[in-house]
This record gives sequence, structure tokens and C-alpha cells, in this order.
Amino acid sequence: MDISTILGLLLGVIFLIWGILESGTLGAYYDFASIVIVLGGTFASTLVSVPMKDFLKVVKVIRKAFVYKEVHLDEVIEEIINLANIARKEGLLALEEYAEELQDDFLHKGIMLIVDGTDPELVRNILETELIFLEERHSDGQGIFESMAAYAPAFGMIGTLIGLINMLRTIDDTSSIGPNMSVALVTTFYGSVLANVVFQPLAQKLKSRSKSEILVKELMLEGLLSIQAGENPRIIEEKLKTFVPPEARRNYRESLREREYNE
Repeated sequence: MDISTILGLLLGVIFLIWGILESGTLGAYYDFASIVIVLGGTFASTLVSVPMKDFLKVVKVIRKAFVYKEVHLDEVIEEIINLANIARKEGLLALEEYAEELQDDFLHKGIMLIVDGTDPELVRNILETELIFLEERHSDGQGIFESMAAYAPAFGMIGTLIGLINMLRTIDDTSSIGPNMSVALVTTFYGSVLANVVFQPLAQKLKSRSKSEILVKELMLEGLLSIQAGENPRIIEEKLKTFVPPEARRNYRESLREREYNE
């Protein structure tokens, strides 16, 4: 469970409610027709702009923003070094048995390509193509929320225009101008809140998740090609540590020393 996503959304709602209560009441910001216009219009336009199969995956995409198992780079490096040591001592064919226990499909696929004696350049091409399509699948999910973030304010403005037209029809009744204007503006409020508190932040979170996952896969790819080339495990380790941010490398060295001490 990703605490930052939940905490961010909760804080956004709390601050909005606090700001409203400081100078007004929550009841003044509720209008069912405005909710229908903004939410209904946003979902309708998003459905028009993306294929149905992608739109139906929106719940699964939302789940990725809230539920995410972080993969630590140091753990991946340790796994690659373990594979390198096995290959160095027992040969590349020995990796096949080890690969069956791996849960990561990308790493498993790479090992099987190496075991089958696939040309290194072809291994790189196959795995890089896999990364390209993985990134495209991720961008499809991000695109749904980016579309919603773009449509929500637009339908908020449409709702405001509808409210203003209705207000002008009864402009002779001066007592109705204030309430009608309030209802007209609250639709814009809904659109802006949904876009900037929900949809756009979720799109950015998914983009961040995608970058992290792609980085891990690129590290695996580099490690697998180094194993296939027969490089020394220590050289491979130093090469893979370049994927780790400088401040995290100290933590990596400390955790490595701790594991060696426990062993």
C-alpha cells in the first residue's frame, strides 16, 4: 500500500474542507446537477478518446497508484550477482534451474534466452522491445488520467455557462441572481478540484511508477548481457551500481557488509 498517495489525497480534501469552513458552509458547495455535468461529461469524453478495452482497465490502473510493491535496486543487483556467480562456477546452462524460481517474468525471459544460446545482440533487441511495449502500456494508463484532468475543468466551465444561461433567463428576479451564480461557479470548482487533486496527481504517480519499473528492467538487461559476456561478478556489480543514485550507494555498501557479516 502506497501511503503517500492516500495521504496526499486525504490532505488535499482536508485542506479544501478547512478552507471552505473558514468562510462558509459545505452545503453551499453541493449541487447534484453540477456533479453530474462534471463527472458524467469527463467520463463520457474520456470514453470517446480512448478504446473501450483501455477504459475498462481504469480500475486496475487506479489500483497500481495505491498498491505498489517497491523493488529495491540493491536487491536486484544482489540477485544479478548471484546469477553471475552461478554462471561463472557452473556455466550458463545452470541458470535454467535457478530461473524457474524467479517471479519476475522479464528476468526469467532474459535468462532463458541466454541459456538457449541466443546471440547477445538479439537478446538485447528482444528485451529492449519488451521494454518499449511495457512503457507504451504504462503510458496508456497515464493517458486516461491525463485526459480526465484535461476534460474535468472544461466541463466545469460548460456547467458554469449552463448556470449563467439559466440565471439570465430569470434575471428579472433579482433575488435569484446570487443563488444561481453560486451554483454556476460551483461547477467550475468541481472541475478544478477533480483535475488538480485527483486526476493529474494520479497520472504523475503512475508516470513515476513507470520510470522506476523501467529503470529496474534496464538494470536487469545490463546485468544479463554482462553475465552472457562472461564478465567478472565484481565488475558486473560495479557496472550495475551506476544505476543506483550516489546517496543510495552508501546504503547499498552498508547493507552488503551487514549481509556478509550475518553470513
